[in-house]
Amino acid sequence: MKLRMAKNSLFAILLRKPWWLSLAIASTLGLVAAALLPAAYKLVGAFSGLPFLVIAAVAAWRQARLPSAARVEAARAAVARMPWPAFSALLERAFVREGWAVTRAGEASHDFVLERAGRRMLVSARRWKSAQTGLESLRALQAARERADVAGARLIGLGALSDAARPYAAAQGIEVWQAAEIAQAIEGLWPER
Repeated sequence: MKLRMAKNSLFAILLRKPWWLSLAIASTLGLVAAALLPAAYKLVGAFSGLPFLVIAAVAAWRQARLPSAARVEAARAAVARMPWPAFSALLERAFVREGWAVTRAGEASHDFVLERAGRRMLVSARRWKSAQTGLESLRALQAARERADVAGARLIGLGALSDAARPYAAAQGIEVWQAAEIAQAIEGLWPER
């Protein structure tokens, strides 16, 4: 059984925020507890911020591994110039590096089928250059996912999701990769100039 943190728990939210916010909470809790508690409990109270200190360390470690805004923009520009064969080969190398077995699908709804540790995922990326991704692409991907009885689905594109597509993707659990996620996935795999 794999334990997962609830998406909107306090610690999950803090992991998505800047690391220094958790550090500030840990420090504040420790200082307030040390200042207000009786002498017998000051040490225990000072340690009340320890979970937030751990979250700050984990968040800092994760955020240090993320590409900078300049690197995200450079990757976005490079990917936007690539033809489909080059971009699909780059994605395939990124998926393999993450431990996925990759099968090219070539369907209208999805381009890749990924498999790892018994888990399968459909990936749609062919319209990565579109200025905006609408509901039609997501519905086609979701329909293919249901037909194939596959757990995961991922849409990859540089453009924003439309107002109707954003809540649909969230409701269906479709993972959306945009410039930042693409940049992180292809880090070290594309020639930088």
